[in-house]
Amino acid sequence: MPVKTVEAGVLNVAYYESGPDDGDVVILLHGFPYDIHAYDQVAKSLAASGYRCIVPFLRGYGATEFLSSQTVRSGQQAAIGYDLLALMDALNIPQALLGGYDWGGRAACIVAALWPHRVQGLVSCGQGYNIQHISTASQPVSPEEEHRYWYQYYFHTERGREGLRKNRYALCQYIWSLWSPQWKFDEATYYQSSVAFENPDFVDVVVHSYRHRFGGISGDPALDAIEARLADQPVISVPTVVLQGEADGVDPAIDADNDAAKFKAFYDRWQLPAVGHNVPQEDPDSFVRAVLKVAANGG
Repeated sequence: MPVKTVEAGVLNVAYYESGPDDGDVVILLHGFPYDIHAYDQVAKSLAASGYRCIVPFLRGYGATEFLSSQTVRSGQQAAIGYDLLALMDALNIPQALLGGYDWGGRAACIVAALWPHRVQGLVSCGQGYNIQHISTASQPVSPEEEHRYWYQYYFHTERGREGLRKNRYALCQYIWSLWSPQWKFDEATYYQSSVAFENPDFVDVVVHSYRHRFGGISGDPALDAIEARLADQPVISVPTVVLQGEADGVDPAIDADNDAAKFKAFYDRWQLPAVGHNVPQEDPDSFVRAVLKVAANGG
């Protein structure tokens, strides 16, 4: 399936598209350090059910490119949310179902929270309410949780930046194994996605993302207005299913649902046994069922 491109906002976005042109639109968003192949089986199943599936490379990944060398190579949450809205505008999509995990889940949550009229329904993996509260980011959490965030602290250092630049293949593969300890992916599966990490802006975007979320670096001034709205932690008022992997090595499912109050429409949370961080690739059937569930409760 050939990669398509479209100018959207500050990017030339590369994306895969499948399914009928007149089908309800589903936009599927990957995270770090993954790529669009996380949705190969999900998109195939949804396209066969009549949905138009769009799976873009996020900024800094794959064939997606910045239009200007002057644009800040930001990975902040407002940037990826803005990119998603700009993509919908560029493709003349008035409303879509959104599904994502990790960075992609954050982009989907942001658009659902700030522009709910553009969102028919939401599937969010891991942290259900995946909008960062940057003003509280300096507050410590449990030692176990701090340990799981080692990579974020690593990227705060120049050693970490250089480690990602020089060792991105091995480092990201190691992260895959830590975050999905029960998923027995093979070298070919990992290699297929790792090609996306060769994007020339990958390191800058990733490092900026992890430094900005802790308040350690300034964001893109062009996105200040969006960040100000996100600082208020807006509720999400579209139908939502949250998927949480019980074997997620960075964001494991817990019994308490601390995010439920942030959702003001149909809401359901599913815990997935033996599933790690990369939910759509590890358990595509559950992801598809979640999309169909929010579609049925939309409108």
